[in-house]
Amino acid sequence: MINLSAHPDQQVFHEHRSLLFSVAYRLLGTAADAEDAVQDAWIKWSAADRSQVADPKAYLTRIVSNLALERLRSTRHKRETYLGPWLPEPILTGGDASEAVVDTESVSMAMLVVLETLSPLERAVFVLKEVFDFSHAEIAEAVERSEPAVRQAAHRAREHVRARRPRFAADRTRQREATERFFAATTGGDINTLMELLSPDVTLWTDGGGKVRQALRPVVGASTVANWFATIGTVPYQGIAPADMHAELVVINGGPGIVFSAPGRVIATVTFDFGADGRITVIHNVANPDKLHAVADGTAYDIGAP
Repeated sequence: MINLSAHPDQQVFHEHRSLLFSVAYRLLGTAADAEDAVQDAWIKWSAADRSQVADPKAYLTRIVSNLALERLRSTRHKRETYLGPWLPEPILTGGDASEAVVDTESVSMAMLVVLETLSPLERAVFVLKEVFDFSHAEIAEAVERSEPAVRQAAHRAREHVRARRPRFAADRTRQREATERFFAATTGGDINTLMELLSPDVTLWTDGGGKVRQALRPVVGASTVANWFATIGTVPYQGIAPADMHAELVVINGGPGIVFSAPGRVIATVTFDFGADGRITVIHNVANPDKLHAVADGTAYDIGAP
């Protein structure tokens, strides 16, 4: 971990650390890689001639953006050959009521899945422009591209994301209420309520990464998905008896979600995407133990855009 003392240069880095993690996590989709990028940024910052740095925030953002881009390019093949669907690593976040909608939406599991389909450059440009409101000139410097190239990438990324994300979604109060009902219905095996909450063409994506048994293809349809979750309270899951499993409502990636745990470990997270009518349209279920460390640690991340 980064060791910070009262030295002014260390304090400057500490002041921007949340921003750096927020940028890196949106670019990489995993908390572990984002933390590594921030750590590497600290090393570069420590070695730099900081007397020549006029704008520490812009300088540090440029460093962490480039580090994240390097990691993103190096991991693309691994993600393309991943066993089953690849989903982002979930993180716990603070209460979503006080967060700006653009902040929470940009870090939602659904948005991170869409960002996975962009090129590394498009992803970086989109995040820096749409989430953190950097100018095209600032982004060009950060990603070491020309300003015209950045503008073109921004346009492509914006159109790509717009085509894949719904224009209208249920308000956050309805989302929370639907999640609470889903939680109660799942833990109580109430399939009728689950059917009411699910859109007819709801899609369940499960990520076990080959480490635990999960569906290797999306599960589609309200009846099939409802049955999937209704059995959680009646049959063992990953060798855990229903009586030994604990479910908890939490805030994951800026929105309401569920954490399933057993004594000593987290076994899965569940997050949702909602339609304008308040019904659940997409469910993301992460069960790969390699992607549950951040949730298991219990750290609530600040994912806002300073």
